[in-house]
Amino acid sequence: MKARVTVTLKSGVLDPQGKAIEGALTSLGIRGVLGVRQGKVFDIELASDEPEEAEATLRQACERLLANTVIENFRVELDGAEGQGGRKASAEAASSEDPTVEAAADAEMPTEGHP
Repeated sequence: MKARVTVTLKSGVLDPQGKAIEGALTSLGIRGVLGVRQGKVFDIELASDEPEEAEATLRQACERLLANTVIENFRVELDGAEGQGGRKASAEAASSEDPTVEAAADAEMPTEGHP
């Protein structure tokens, strides 16, 4: 089964790379761009043909490696196994509240190597 995972910054999180891209587009004479937010896309092939198992595997991959869930959301799109007509499932991880402020306050910053 094939899947696509899209990781984007949560709203309210600064996106310096998006701002740099926006400035570059303007300097290239491309007009009409009001804003740019950058993200990541992962195309992943899975051994499982079971959508629930595949989604669970991908959620775990996102939560542990692919996305920084403090500042990023992720969306999982599954393409069904061949012969199932390309069935698609979608899941999005997002909280009802913006955890960035809480997470920043709760985060323990590493002190090793700092005075």
